[in-house]
Amino acid sequence: MATYTLNINGKKQEVDVDPSTPILWVLRDHLSLVGTKYGCGIAQCGACTIHLDGKATRSCVLPVSSIGEQKITTIEGLSENGDHPVQKAWLEVDVPQCGYCQAGQIMTASALLESNPNPSDEEIENAMNGNICRCGTYLRIRKAVKMAAKS
Repeated sequence: MATYTLNINGKKQEVDVDPSTPILWVLRDHLSLVGTKYGCGIAQCGACTIHLDGKATRSCVLPVSSIGEQKITTIEGLSENGDHPVQKAWLEVDVPQCGYCQAGQIMTASALLESNPNPSDEEIENAMNGNICRCGTYLRIRKAVKMAAKS
């Protein structure tokens, strides 16, 4: 076990965990930040996406020992009241069906818009590629990203 001080959603959090523990499980099991979901465990589905220094990152394979001073943002830290432009667009377009993948989708979309405020359809598809939605709401996801880009 080792002690790590992590910057999560703008707050310092201290955890005592095995260095190889994926940050997903640190968030969920040790800090009760359960908005980030476990999907596949091999960084292929996107349900576990968080921001690491603003970049969309799969947390299920990222060991806590590799975080260092980088800032972590989870879906809980994206906005205090669910009023981030991507979150608002998601509701406006009625993207979620089962909802399981939505935190990862939203985190990927918000990182895209932070780096590219006016993405083309192709850029949206490239950025969102690999975030799997079993309900198939991909067209609504693209529409919501475009809506959020305009706001």
